[in-house]
Formats: sequence, structure tokens, C-alpha cells
Amino acid sequence: MTGRREEPPAAGEARFSDAETPLAALASELRAFNRARDWEQFHTPKDLAMALAVEASELLELFLWKRDGDLPPVARVREELGDVLITLTNLASRLGVDLMAAAEDKIALNARRYPVERARGSAEKYDALVPTDEEEESR
Repeated sequence: MTGRREEPPAAGEARFSDAETPLAALASELRAFNRARDWEQFHTPKDLAMALAVEASELLELFLWKRDGDLPPVARVREELGDVLITLTNLASRLGVDLMAAAEDKIALNARRYPVERARGSAEKYDALVPTDEEEESR
């Protein structure tokens, strides 16, 4: 047992932050890399957000026209995932967003939106999940 709660904490009760993960070192290294090349001038939030979409599209392209079960070369997937992570980290750094805390907050929100009792085994969006009998009775 890990001692971790089954459900994530509520927003504001973050257990993780970038400073406590390798993301802090990655962000620092990326800032130095960008500064050395004078690329910060190009890294506006708008351009980084668009670049993130482009990098994600390049990842998607690797899977285009593949049959179920066929995978692109792992080395190419790894490269594109690296680009996505680098661009995401640059954007978060530029906007002062703590990615680990943001992810944890999103997991907590999704835990409320997708309670295990209603969401298990379902691909429905949270607003289309069928309420349990108990939830129906409390309405």
C-alpha cells in the first residue's frame, strides 16, 4: 500500500508541484536553452499554444492511416512526445502555471465529474452519465 488516497484531493489541496519533480529541472534547462539562442522573443503564449497544437498534430500524424494494432516506430513516437512535452513546459513556464498542480486539480475535478459508480466502464461524457438509483432518489 502506498498510503495515497484513492480519490485525489480537492482543488487547493495539491500534493505535488513542479518544484518537487523533474519538471522544475526541465523548465530551467529549457529556459537556459532558449535564452542562449535568444528564442524567448518568439515564445509568446499565443505562439507556444499554437506550437503545442502543431506538435500534437505531428504526433497524431504518426498514427494516421494505421490499422488497429499497427503502431508507428517507437523512436518516432518518443521524439514527438518529447516535442509536445518541451512545448507544453515552455508554455507553462511562460504563463507561470505549475503543471503538476494543474494536473492534480484536473484529476480532482474529473473525480467529481466521473464518480466511479457511474463512470466505470463507460466512455460517456460526464453530463451524459446515468445517475445511480441513490442519486435519483436524492433529487
